Amino acid sequence: MRLRHPDGTVVHLSYCTNVHAAEDLDGVVAQLGRCAEPVRRRLGSDRLGVGLWLAAPVAHLLATDPALLGRLRGELAHRGLEVVTLNAFPYAGFHAPRVKHAVYRPDWTEEARLAYTLDCARVLAALLPEDAARGSVSTLPLAWRTPWSTGRHALASRHLDQLARDLEALRDRTGRTIRVALEPEPGCVIEDTRQARRWLARVDSRWLGICLDTCHLAVAFEDPDAACARLADAALPIVKAQASCALHAGLPADPATRAALRDFAEPRFLHQTRTPPARGGVRGVDDLTEALDGALPGTAPWRVHFHVPLHADVPPPLRTTRPELLRALAALLGGPTALTDHVEVETYTWPVLPGAPSPGGQSLIDGIAAELAWAKDALVALGLGEVRGTDHTLGKGTS
Repeated sequence: MRLRHPDGTVVHLSYCTNVHAAEDLDGVVAQLGRCAEPVRRRLGSDRLGVGLWLAAPVAHLLATDPALLGRLRGELAHRGLEVVTLNAFPYAGFHAPRVKHAVYRPDWTEEARLAYTLDCARVLAALLPEDAARGSVSTLPLAWRTPWSTGRHALASRHLDQLARDLEALRDRTGRTIRVALEPEPGCVIEDTRQARRWLARVDSRWLGICLDTCHLAVAFEDPDAACARLADAALPIVKAQASCALHAGLPADPATRAALRDFAEPRFLHQTRTPPARGGVRGVDDLTEALDGALPGTAPWRVHFHVPLHADVPPPLRTTRPELLRALAALLGGPTALTDHVEVETYTWPVLPGAPSPGGQSLIDGIAAELAWAKDALVALGLGEVRGTDHTLGKGTS
């Protein structure tokens, strides 16, 4: 879906396909017909944005085989789908029984991460709609925080410098602008916008910037307005935003609250848990199970890195960080100037939610459609207007 900001910027709204367990081309194509097209029809939209996740092997295959890339492009067009953004954070195996820390490997100290990201950029340059201002690829925030050193940072910086050069060469060769966005996440080298300003001060901001995930922002207890101002002061563009909600537990010591949280302590993904800022900064642990086992005091609220649906409530006494999401969207798109033009709904945790819907089933389709409808309504409430039918003329992109 496309919406127009009052300043003329066309904002692309999509949903991220990393919710689907597809790691070869046939699986990617199948998910378009099984879920993405039905979501589009459910919404009554003439065009639906999908933020593709392509595992490293299929990304390389598409980047090196024009015929297969043409097949994917044809499938997208046939089903009324468009792609302006790719999620290149998970490398592969994102729906393995246990992912946890493996999602951060390979990291930006390794050649494999650079090669994968460039494959994704090349694929996106070919999939990007002719009238789209640019494409975006999101990636991990350098690495998990341990082990880290000045030497590892120097190596990652060299890879990012090479990435910027290659993205510029890709633009010169294809005429398509693709930018890469590093996504701060709790527990990583870059956990929040303060660390983004510290570690990314010297990147080439023509090609590299930030993916602002609103779940991660909330877990870090960051104020959205201050976060956006901090990035602007550092000349780090918000290349992409991911609309997502975290879990909020107001009284973690309460037995009913702990019982509700235990339903979300599942074994596949890492669920970093944080308490509000105190002297010395935000306190936290790397997984919800650690917090529940006593590693984190229950005397202050907890926020948990568990992406929960934007539109739905969770069992009380828990709540979601939907109020914080609305504040973040207002900071990004509620002002006179759009701070980003790519918004991706990224609830990849549908398969592990308590009472999870079946993969590709009607309840999953309805859930994704409801999230997108909620996000569209939230953006319309900020003054954006939906672009429909033949009104395909794009305004300016964000800088």
